[in-house]
Amino acid sequence: MNFIRNAWYVACWSAEVKVGAMFNRRLLDEPIVFFRKQDGAAVALQDRCPHRFIPLHLGTIRGDRIECGYHGLQFDCSGSCVKNPHGDGKIPAAAKVRSYPLQDKHGMLWIWMGDGDGSTTQIPDYSMIEPDSGYLTSTGGYIHIKANYELMAENLLDLSHITYLHDGLLGSPEQAGADQVVKDHGTEIHCNRWMPDISVPGVFDMLYKRDGKKVDMWTNMRWLPPSCFVLDSGVRKAGLAEREDHGWYYGVHILTPEGPLTTHYHFAAALPLGTSLTPEEAAKFAEMRRYAFQEQDKPILDAQQAAIGNNNFWDMKPVLLSIDAGPVRMRRSLERMLLAEQKQKEDATK
Repeated sequence: MNFIRNAWYVACWSAEVKVGAMFNRRLLDEPIVFFRKQDGAAVALQDRCPHRFIPLHLGTIRGDRIECGYHGLQFDCSGSCVKNPHGDGKIPAAAKVRSYPLQDKHGMLWIWMGDGDGSTTQIPDYSMIEPDSGYLTSTGGYIHIKANYELMAENLLDLSHITYLHDGLLGSPEQAGADQVVKDHGTEIHCNRWMPDISVPGVFDMLYKRDGKKVDMWTNMRWLPPSCFVLDSGVRKAGLAEREDHGWYYGVHILTPEGPLTTHYHFAAALPLGTSLTPEEAAKFAEMRRYAFQEQDKPILDAQQAAIGNNNFWDMKPVLLSIDAGPVRMRRSLERMLLAEQKQKEDATK
């Protein structure tokens, strides 16, 4: 499978990479090893020694270098071999690994795996989950999904499934057939749903404290290509004209392909300061969201991928419904992005 490479992807939560230790992960079907220099700056290198192809993460950190655990070659932060302990110590010109640009932003490590260094202006704005953002931040999470990232992206863009898959938690029966508006905003796709006068789902009953009374609800999802999402979702008193200072939140959903059939899924939430939750309720809110994603979404997506196997999605001839407007636009947009990137590479070689 071809991936869009000229984009910033989340490699991991920033706190997962520590000084004096290595963290490895497969991204866009490439093995990457991460560590922090003594000054705390994060480094990402190809996780494969060019000598015998042993994963570098099986080696040892030596200051700001990685020492291969098999024959002791050492690589600096640029990926260059700077020590050969054998023979005359001569270092072959080919003794190097790729170094990837990183940005430590919004509590996450962002990696650029395309051409050049990448403009940091392309990193989506997730400042709402930073400690000084003015929002209450729910603990971020991670789930390994055994499905292609486009399937997970469709799950996020088509939230009609919350009526069925997340009934009583994120959804309720009256949400079926909700009005949906899909719009293009530049390169973004917005999928907005409006659900007036419905039973309040469990998560929002706790946030808004309506004690089961009817509410108006919205789910406004933004797709920021190729694989980042922001959800604005909440409830308010039925018939009320404006949202209040509680009862809603911003949901952060970020997908990074591990390979053709697996995905790294990072998520978090930011709640307005008017939200009144006890420590126990805050923990319950985080757990309810984790449960919805890991215990409800993940099994469905894993099973969906297993059913599709290695077949091309469109070759399977999927039946399309009105709720598929956003997902179809997203797939077509990704196809155009891939073609444009491939053409750019072909032009560069002419």
